[in-house]
Amino acid sequence: MGNDLLNDALLVKLYIEGEKSALAKLINKHQSKIYGFIYSKVLDRDVTEDIFQDTFIKVIKTLKSGAYNEEGKFLPWVMRISHNLIVDHFRRSKKVSFQRETEEFSIFSVITDSAPNVESKIITDQIVNDLKKLIDELPQDQKEVLHMRVYEDLSFKEISELTGVSINTALGRMRYALMNLRKIIDKNNIILNE
Repeated sequence: MGNDLLNDALLVKLYIEGEKSALAKLINKHQSKIYGFIYSKVLDRDVTEDIFQDTFIKVIKTLKSGAYNEEGKFLPWVMRISHNLIVDHFRRSKKVSFQRETEEFSIFSVITDSAPNVESKIITDQIVNDLKKLIDELPQDQKEVLHMRVYEDLSFKEISELTGVSINTALGRMRYALMNLRKIIDKNNIILNE
């Protein structure tokens, strides 16, 4: 594993120094994993190929601009780029409803009451706003894992790859996020259900 990271870092360095074949080696090395990840999210070969191509266009631009600084974590960095492009794809195609007031997806935007009335709409909006404020009080690393797990429905393995931490660290961050949310709720005497 350590040797793979070293090889990736060396190939990135060689590409930045002008050896174009180094990028081809990186792509070939990680192609099946990245392609499989994208396909598992979009379930469409044409879209997968487009996003895969866009991912490496972004990789090339970043490497050429000298902005790459992932300290040997090439694959998790590329996976994050592809993940962001997948999210952008769904936003553009509107296959997933992203009705947001902020950058965070609201679960209440996909839950509908068969006969909503004004009172329930006001209550739901208030709960959504309160929940966003509670989540904003969490430390950034816990907030990130919570968002990826709950709102983006990623596995802990995917979260681990995208954030560059171990699965146990991702699990721990999720656990602490939930514990901290409970503490915040208790501290503020919030009643979530009647």
